[in-house]
Amino acid sequence: MSTSSSASPSRAATLTDVARLAGVSIATASKAINGRAQVRAETRQRVLEAAEQLSFAPNALAKSLLQGRTGTVGLLTSDLEGRFSIPVLMGAEDAFGAGRVSVFLCDARGDAIREQHHIRALLSRRVDGLIVVGSRTDPRPPLEGDIPVPVVYAYAPSEDPRDISITADNVEAGRLAIDHLLSCGRTRIAHVSGDVTYKAAKDRARGAADALADAGLELVGGRTFFGSWSEGWGRGAARMVVERHPDVDAFFCGSDQIARGVLDALRELGRDVPTDVSVIGFDNWAVLTTNARPQLTSIDMNLEQVGRVAAKRLFAAIEGTASSGIEELPCRVVTRESTVPNG
Repeated sequence: MSTSSSASPSRAATLTDVARLAGVSIATASKAINGRAQVRAETRQRVLEAAEQLSFAPNALAKSLLQGRTGTVGLLTSDLEGRFSIPVLMGAEDAFGAGRVSVFLCDARGDAIREQHHIRALLSRRVDGLIVVGSRTDPRPPLEGDIPVPVVYAYAPSEDPRDISITADNVEAGRLAIDHLLSCGRTRIAHVSGDVTYKAAKDRARGAADALADAGLELVGGRTFFGSWSEGWGRGAARMVVERHPDVDAFFCGSDQIARGVLDALRELGRDVPTDVSVIGFDNWAVLTTNARPQLTSIDMNLEQVGRVAAKRLFAAIEGTASSGIEELPCRVVTRESTVPNG
C-alpha cells in the first residue's frame, strides 16, 4: 500500500502533509484547522480528517500567532557577549520552536538610549511581544513609555511588581551549596564571593549563612569574604583564610573564576582537594569547571530553563493570560571531583 501522501514515521506530520493528503493548498489547510470562516464545510471536514489520519498536532503557539498576529518576537539583551544572557536566549529560542516564530535579537549593551532605539525598531516591525534579558540579577527599571505588546523580563527582574519576571533563586542556591558541603562531612566552611554590590552575591551569602545556622554552624571568619569576580581575588582570599583559619575544610565560592583561584592557592599551600579541603564554585561555566584540576563542582543556575519559562510566560500573555511578579526558578548542584564525601 502506498503511503506517499502521508508523513514519514520518522518525523511529526506537518501542515504541508495535511494539505497534500486533503488535496488543498497550505493556506486553505491552515484556515480549516484554525476555524476560519472562509473555508467551505466539506473542505474543512476533508482537512480535519486528513489531520486526524496523520495524527497532526498543530503547535499551540503557532496556532495562536496565525490568528491576526505577525509571528515575531523581540529578544532584547544588555549583554550579548555575556555568559548569562546567551543561555537564557538559547532557552527562549528553544521554546519558540524552529520555524514557528521569527526572533529579532537586539543588543543594547547596557545603554538606555540604545535600548530605546531597539524598542522603537522592534515595535515598528509589529512584534507580538518582547523578552528583556539582563546581565545580572539586580532589578532593572521597566521599559519606558507605553509598550503596546506583552513584555517578560528574564534573569534581571523588573522593579515594577506588575511586570512578569523570571530569574534564578540565588538564596536557595546558596543553601544548596552549603548543604552539599555538609553532606561531604565539611563543617569549617569559608564563603569567598565577588562584588558586594551585586544582588546575586548578597543573596547567595544569605542562603549560605541560613543553611549553616540551621546546622548549628557559622561561616569561617563569621562572615562572607566579598571581593571581585576574579581568579586573582580567589587566590588572595584563599591564602588569607588558610593563614587565619588553618582548620578550614571547605570553600563555597561565589563564581567559578573565584573557585579556580582558590584551587590554585590551595595547591600552592599543599592542601589537597578534595581530601583536605572541598571546593564548590558557582555558574557551572564549562570552560572553567571541566578544565580545573581537579574538575570543579559548581552550582548551575539552569539559565536555559529561565529562558524557556520566560518564553512560555510570553506566549500566555500574548494569548491574554498575563501573570505578574517575580518567579524564581531552582538551581542545581553539578558534582565533580573537587567535592567528595569526607572519609
